[in-house]
Amino acid sequence: MTLQLSPKARRILTRIIPFGIIWLVSGWIFWIVEQAAAGNSDQDQSSRIAMNFEVFLFSSAALMIVGLLIGTIELLYLNQVFSKKSFTKKIVYKTIFYILLLLIITSVTYPIAKSLELDISIFDPGVWDMFGDYLTSITHLSTDIQLATSLLASLFYSEISENIGHGVLMNFFTGKYHTPTEELRIFMFSDMKSSTAIAEQLGHIKYFELLKEYYADFSEAIIQHSGEIYQYVGDEIIISWKYEAGIVNNNCIKCFFAMKKDLHERAKWYSSHYGITPTFKAGFHFGKVTTGEIGELKKEIIFTGDVLNTTARIQGLCNPLNVDILISGDLCQSLTLEPEFKIQSLGKNELKGKEQNMELFTIKD
Repeated sequence: MTLQLSPKARRILTRIIPFGIIWLVSGWIFWIVEQAAAGNSDQDQSSRIAMNFEVFLFSSAALMIVGLLIGTIELLYLNQVFSKKSFTKKIVYKTIFYILLLLIITSVTYPIAKSLELDISIFDPGVWDMFGDYLTSITHLSTDIQLATSLLASLFYSEISENIGHGVLMNFFTGKYHTPTEELRIFMFSDMKSSTAIAEQLGHIKYFELLKEYYADFSEAIIQHSGEIYQYVGDEIIISWKYEAGIVNNNCIKCFFAMKKDLHERAKWYSSHYGITPTFKAGFHFGKVTTGEIGELKKEIIFTGDVLNTTARIQGLCNPLNVDILISGDLCQSLTLEPEFKIQSLGKNELKGKEQNMELFTIKD
């Protein structure tokens, strides 16, 4: 029986694994440097080759586990705790936390490693005498530098991933879109209703704070339905799916209704804090796009293709047609919606800049 992970679980797992890899690779690099610095005599080489392989495996496993542990803590706990702190405060608070954590881990792993190396009990007084000597040795300082380097690399990865998106970061690393690639994608252009009037009512600062909460409320639905955030444009959010990911389980449509539900559940909170309850409308379409890296001073992975302009035009008809969701006829034909979704044709409509009219549909749950 194949274990099926939810999109959210897969996303968390793929974000945690790089932490383990960072710690493992950095540990190996430091070990190689230390061995090279130890000298090149035949006796030294023999000693290094004869190093207890069991200890090496234990050290590698320990580094991997520590990295995965830190990744888990970082993504599932610390990011939420310090989400509203400045970058500097985040680094300071996280550093203090991890110093204490690593001190505890060192106090556990060093005695185990020594007992394995010397083939004696972990409770032997000699093990703990060596541990005391280790804490005041240059070796301990070297280990601290190694751990600090691994920690900084982990935090750097975490912050970059958080800011530009894990998927985008991995695509840059792998060079997936270094050469332009043609893809079939589904797009959703979502726009807050009456955003201009809301901004005038709240003022710029208060409106910006509302936008942060508004976008945050969409995150869970987007993750759970395999969506990828392409861009934030003012009060508009552009979400994309690879065609198969958006069609399976009707992810693209269910994402819209999940976003709507999550926003509705916080209506009272928005009303009490801002005096308004934001709502949104969205347009859907799919087609071929060219995906690739672009830019010299600032690189981005962008989509180009007529499908983006068409989706924007479809979304722009939500207000004139008095509906919250509009779907192109092409996309509607690709979906197999459950009975609870009621599809209604709105006939053929003229899209600005398009020669041919397009049949559009709306859905009510």
